[in-house]
Amino acid sequence: MAEKQPSMAHQVARIASVLQFKRTGHTPKSVTVVLSKDTMVITMHGALSPAEQAAAASPEGAAKVQEYHRQLFATSASELRKELKRITGVDVREAAAEIETKTGIVVHAFTSGAMVQVFLMADDIATETWSGDPARDTPLPVETA
Repeated sequence: MAEKQPSMAHQVARIASVLQFKRTGHTPKSVTVVLSKDTMVITMHGALSPAEQAAAASPEGAAKVQEYHRQLFATSASELRKELKRITGVDVREAAAEIETKTGIVVHAFTSGAMVQVFLMADDIATETWSGDPARDTPLPVETA
């Protein structure tokens, strides 16, 4: 029996996790990918390292951690954009990042420790090509080094 290829959402979550580790040396605890027509949101929970979490305890430190991740995203987003094009077949029109230092979420936004990356796609991605087998794809196991 032929093995099914993971859904696009699962592939995007995996590559986002791999590239986050490549950029920072820290693997997020979990990754969520949501697509609504031409907007994709990647949220990385637990994306901040323990040192970044400690630095973010003060308002000044939090601002520095946020700025560091914004700059990191600005200088490294091209590789993720290429991977999104490869996986979906659609160019990324715009990309933004925000970081939540209290929770460690990178919403490429800092909310409470997660990272969320928002990509405005140039075209819609058909639901039938995006969705896969939810029983197989959820939750996404994230490997730690």
